[in-house]
Amino acid sequence: MAEVELPNLKELEEIKEKKFTRGVALVTAVFAVVLAIASLGGGRTMKEMLLAQQQASDQWAFYQAKSIREHLYKSQKFMLENELNLLSQTLNTESAEKVKASIEALAGEESKFAKDKKEIEQEARKLEKERDEYRSRDPYFEYAEVLLQIAIVMASVSIIAASGVVFGFSLVAALLGVVMCANGYLQIFALPFLH
Repeated sequence: MAEVELPNLKELEEIKEKKFTRGVALVTAVFAVVLAIASLGGGRTMKEMLLAQQQASDQWAFYQAKSIREHLYKSQKFMLENELNLLSQTLNTESAEKVKASIEALAGEESKFAKDKKEIEQEARKLEKERDEYRSRDPYFEYAEVLLQIAIVMASVSIIAASGVVFGFSLVAALLGVVMCANGYLQIFALPFLH
């Protein structure tokens, strides 16, 4: 009868540990990839938020400049109207008509600047809305990054401790991180404590 060699228990334990270690290492690499995606999303979101804020500020500065010019034309128009009223008896018809034409031209400029201001305000408000949208996405990426970093650390600890429980905790943290990252991109739900 042929001899059957039984496997050494130590060797079986080492094979089992290597399999666990390799599995955890592969999963940790996936965590790192998702972390990079979350980091990229967070960086892009922050950049777009700051850009929209700067553009909105520029629009409001432009609005203010238009407003100043509008008030300048309005005050010049009022001055000419007052002068026309005061000097109406002493001015000849031709001079009075020139002053009236100037008043109309100033009124036209004033209304042009008032119209321009409305368009600029709409653009500024659109940019502020865009900024606010990016601002609402940013915390999800931040929490995703934190959770994924925790998951990577805990996965590493699970290798050292050869603990499936610690690895399970790592998986839960990573899953939450993935959900937060996906929500940063897709805005599926809103967590009230993040806004």
